[in-house]
Amino acid sequence: MFQQETTMTINDSELFYRLCGDGPALLLLHGFFMSGAQWEPLIPELAEEFRLVIPDLRGHGRSTNPSYKFTHRQAALDMYALLDKLGIGRFRAIGFSTGAMTLLHMATQQPGRIEAMALFGGTHYFPEQARAGIRAMTYETAAPEFMEMLGGLHVGGEKQIRALFSQFRQFAETYDDMNFTPAYLSTITARTLIVHGDRDEFLPVSIPVEIYGSLPHATLWIVPNAGHTNLLESMSACVTASHKLPDVALGILKAAG
Repeated sequence: MFQQETTMTINDSELFYRLCGDGPALLLLHGFFMSGAQWEPLIPELAEEFRLVIPDLRGHGRSTNPSYKFTHRQAALDMYALLDKLGIGRFRAIGFSTGAMTLLHMATQQPGRIEAMALFGGTHYFPEQARAGIRAMTYETAAPEFMEMLGGLHVGGEKQIRALFSQFRQFAETYDDMNFTPAYLSTITARTLIVHGDRDEFLPVSIPVEIYGSLPHATLWIVPNAGHTNLLESMSACVTASHKLPDVALGILKAAG
């Protein structure tokens, strides 16, 4: 299986990314506090069908963020700049949480480029429930096992991790980054699978239902007994004991454009 990993200057950052597999381009965008390593269990399966582009979003993993600011709008611009430098025009995509929110920006910035996408645990705005949960997450009160995981993902150590907590907290206080109206969402042309846990502690089920009702080519899957952070694992457990991506997701991503 073809594999490559490197760092490229994108806008004001040095973005780390991996390429592997062969076929139609499939962009994999991780959640906040995570890195491209989040997709490791799914890579062997997906690389059989797609050319995978797996970046660390700015400030995450092995990517830098000199501005010490993070918006999903800027992350989308970063991803398009990366894809342009890689010579990738149309593509398919999977995003988890912040990755899904970045894809909403990408799908509205350049609607013709995304053929299909799967959005896991995303939102088009932050309701008060999410803002309260975000405010409650601090560097000082984070669980030891969570901090241990972060230490293994982010090469900049404590300074980088503290910066991520600071940027994450800003989501609770801003309204101009994630602020999509149903009318704006309706401009998205990509086939879209929306996956959401019925026990998401940040985002109520009304969020994915509204996104589903706004997109012209969408499928909605509410996963029972699934929260926000364990959505991918719960989704897989509903269908199979392995880490394979369920057929409904693969079908939408593999269908001809």
